Amino acid sequence: MRIAVLGTGMVGRTLAAGLQHLGNDVAVGTRDPAATLLRDGTDGFGTWAAAHPQVVVASFAEAAAGAELVVNALSGDASAAGVGAAGIAAGTVLLDVSNPLDSSGGFPPSLFVTNTDSLAEQLQRSFPELRVVKSLHTMTAHLMTGPGQLAGGDFSTFVCGNDAAAKQLVTELLTGLGHRDVIDLGDLAGARGTEALMLIWLRLWQVLGTADFSFKVVR
Repeated sequence: MRIAVLGTGMVGRTLAAGLQHLGNDVAVGTRDPAATLLRDGTDGFGTWAAAHPQVVVASFAEAAAGAELVVNALSGDASAAGVGAAGIAAGTVLLDVSNPLDSSGGFPPSLFVTNTDSLAEQLQRSFPELRVVKSLHTMTAHLMTGPGQLAGGDFSTFVCGNDAAAKQLVTELLTGLGHRDVIDLGDLAGARGTEALMLIWLRLWQVLGTADFSFKVVR
């Protein structure tokens, strides 16, 4: 499958490498590919790109051209602009893994949208021609592509969206990555709850001193 990942941070890099490892044709989208490839030091993107030559680094629009699936791995506040710049073709599935974090008040962040709305729903309203699916945002990056690294993958992964076929495509991708308990929460309003999980996730990160944890629905 042809997949575009928007965003070059830890989440974007991890997803791009993991999805490419499954045999997908993956491109990473960024605002300025030349400048992004020159970044190194603590960011390390240039080094990462050299270690993953099969993953194409391109502009948002170039990466999304012809993609069957686009992954939004941008920060929450940059998501709408980045998705808009990508010019994604109508009918394409947009897997949104971002969180609406507001760090203006320090740590832990709050959410800039909650309760009666969600970032995923905002993206769907802004881009009604796309089929938005929300998933993977309730865990740290390396568990997205390697769930077996935590308790053998014995935790729950949530998915929601308004389009059943789009959710099925994403669910198949999740199971291919090794997610064992994928729970369909229904339409995109389910993202209000899963995005709000970040409030407790961030507190747990503080208390546990590690991001290697996730949520399990016992039933």
